Amino acid sequence: MIQGTPVYDICTISDFSHDDILISRFAPYLEQHKNLYAAHRHNFYHVVLFTAGAGKHTIDFESFDVKPYQVYFMIPGQVHSWAFESFTDGYIINFSNAFFQSFLLDPNYPEKFSFFSGDVKDAVIDLPVEIHQPIHAIFEAIIKEWENNASQNADMLRILMLQVFITINRLSTGSGNKGPASYNQTLLKSFQKLIEIHYTKLKLPKDYAELLYITPNHLNAICKDLLGMQAGELIRNRTILEAKRLLTNQQLNILQIAMELNFNDNSYFTKFFKKAEGITPEEFRKNILNPNHYE
Repeated sequence: MIQGTPVYDICTISDFSHDDILISRFAPYLEQHKNLYAAHRHNFYHVVLFTAGAGKHTIDFESFDVKPYQVYFMIPGQVHSWAFESFTDGYIINFSNAFFQSFLLDPNYPEKFSFFSGDVKDAVIDLPVEIHQPIHAIFEAIIKEWENNASQNADMLRILMLQVFITINRLSTGSGNKGPASYNQTLLKSFQKLIEIHYTKLKLPKDYAELLYITPNHLNAICKDLLGMQAGELIRNRTILEAKRLLTNQQLNILQIAMELNFNDNSYFTKFFKKAEGITPEEFRKNILNPNHYE
């Protein structure tokens, strides 16, 4: 598959020998990797807690104001960039998809957390004052563990990271025990996973309904009830998102992007994009590559 923007793995941005994990205070990391200001992708999970600073950060073309004790979470494949206005510090954790697989029986455990769903609105969290100190303390423990490189170091890092994830996840889910997901919630999650796999090839809700062994009407009803939108809109939104990601790469022309997304020609792709975004792909590219776009 064509990649729309520079894609970094942990090895290429780390001076350490760890292939699956990189941990750092944010300010020195930023100083070392100034190339990461521009839009880019990672092939790993990416977590940042800001403790000082101001400016903007953008995830999949949604912009957020940088604030102290704001944390954001990204999954592999998402596009992001930074534009800071002052000294910015905090903590950064990059880890591969494999990092927890050898530690937990459930290889998809990170997906249990809403902030690792890939939905940008769930990925940026302003921490309430009462957990500033506890979360700060855990991140400090993570930094110390990373620097000490003691025995069973990786397992201790995993435990501390899970403590961060669970503590923050409880902000949205509450401290009480949640019951099992409903049948429709499970179907919706399966539908979203299928879109991620097949969105370039399968464009119609009926195709996904067939894979889920339900009717298209049932699939639409689930999406309308749980998300307030039609099933087709979810499919189109994923295609548009990938189109935006690919448009950030100036080396790709519009025809190449259209073909990558399985459109018959760039004219149809342009009409599809403009109907969704109100501007042509060329206009979107011009706007997104403007150096003042994120400021």
